[in-house]
Amino acid sequence: MEYLLTIIIFFPALASVFVFIMDNNVAKPYGITIGLIELILTIGLWMGFDYTNPNMQFENIFALIPQYGINYHVGVDGISLFLLVLNSFIMFLATIYVNQKKDKNHLVVCLLLLESILMGVFSSLNMILFYIFWEISLIPILYMIGAWGTGQKIYAALKFFLYTFAASLIMFVGILFFGYLYFISMGKWSFDVMDWYALALPFDIQVWLFLAFFISVAVKIPIFPFHTWLPHAYGDAPTLGSVALAAVLLKMGTYALVRFSLPLFPDASFALMVPVAILALFMIIYGGMLAFAQTDMKQVIAYSSISHMGVTVIGIFAMNLEGLGGAIFGMVGHGIVIGALFMLIGMLYWRTQTRKISDFGGLASVMPNYSIVFGIAMMASVGLPLTVGFVGEFFSLLGFFKTHPIITLFAGTSIIISAIYMLNLYRKIFFGNNINPSNKNLKDLYPREIVVMVCFVVAIIFLGIYPKPLLIPIQNSTEQLLQIMNDRSIKNDTKQHFQKVINMDLKHILTKYSSKTKEA
Repeated sequence: MEYLLTIIIFFPALASVFVFIMDNNVAKPYGITIGLIELILTIGLWMGFDYTNPNMQFENIFALIPQYGINYHVGVDGISLFLLVLNSFIMFLATIYVNQKKDKNHLVVCLLLLESILMGVFSSLNMILFYIFWEISLIPILYMIGAWGTGQKIYAALKFFLYTFAASLIMFVGILFFGYLYFISMGKWSFDVMDWYALALPFDIQVWLFLAFFISVAVKIPIFPFHTWLPHAYGDAPTLGSVALAAVLLKMGTYALVRFSLPLFPDASFALMVPVAILALFMIIYGGMLAFAQTDMKQVIAYSSISHMGVTVIGIFAMNLEGLGGAIFGMVGHGIVIGALFMLIGMLYWRTQTRKISDFGGLASVMPNYSIVFGIAMMASVGLPLTVGFVGEFFSLLGFFKTHPIITLFAGTSIIISAIYMLNLYRKIFFGNNINPSNKNLKDLYPREIVVMVCFVVAIIFLGIYPKPLLIPIQNSTEQLLQIMNDRSIKNDTKQHFQKVINMDLKHILTKYSSKTKEA
């Protein structure tokens, strides 16, 4: 168990090396096997996780360049644990879904490499190591869009790369500057985030460093106005590229906010709470309106992702137990729901070679099983109670309501807006007259697709009914995070806020919610 986390990080990457020498038809079964082993290892990490311990667990530390404080330092807590589980879950289902005929082995390599890299992103505790994983995550997804995408795929791939790479360079400058500040303050170099927690920075420096980090994660999430790469990347990416982008890669940005931006710059984060919340509010409303206006069903789901991630950002900047806990749970929930929706759109596109909403209608009678699964995923996206989509949004909005009720009132329209564009999409695709005669002969879900969708549906319903196994460890680590922010803050108003929220207990809310959902 000592090196389990390190094995989880590097096992898919090492296993992917052998795919290059395999026959194209053998690559997929091999990828499924590796994905299943990785998922079992990650579940083993979850089973061995101590729920009562809010600190980092399964830590591994090896010196790389000790004179500059660069080391291999990884670990997980309640904040990162379930993102590792989400990553292995999505990538395992992605390997089952693979349906490309050409260069299938190359696609499996991309999925395994990306899975390995993202494991490193969500567990790195040394900032240089984190940055390396953060940047090389661009390579597999760039190749996936350029090789298997549609439309202007090269343009979409390059725009995504340039936006995210350029923004990440700003974060890298901030990382180097923070390391230098630590050197002149402590007399030694260190890029370990645990060491950085011991250094309290002046407010003006906090603001500049916060902005350096924020610009990078704002592009990755994406936060308005840094979102313009998204419609091209999502629209022209292959199905599994869209799934990887929306379900897992977008969580890199919100995770970085929680893990680094908030605890390292608590005063700046608190001071900029309202401006960031307004940007998130704009994401919710603007993203929802754009989703409603789309004629391509894949673009509807793409813009809906902007809207839902706005709710997650709102929860993060509530800076209390409810908001942060809901935001972290919301990352997992959104990953499951958006992954299911993009795969469902991909299944329909694979059958018809079109994504125009106007080309469909009346599919409920032609593909009844498909329509049922799509309806469940759609309801989870809307935030229907007893689905995984409800829990994260509920706690995110509840947390921010305690801080800024007026902004939360407008943010709560996300439920109404998402219901409008998702129900409209469902009505146009599955009801009414089937105007395209060729659609009358479409096949319902194949066995391979049923296996994938059953896994998604079980996760959507189970975690919606009983979220406690995730929320309790998330809460414990969130309490620890708030304590760190309180200890590192230097302004009185910031300290008053954190001292107030630290005394709040989320357990009775979680118990009450779980008991009510069980009764329902």
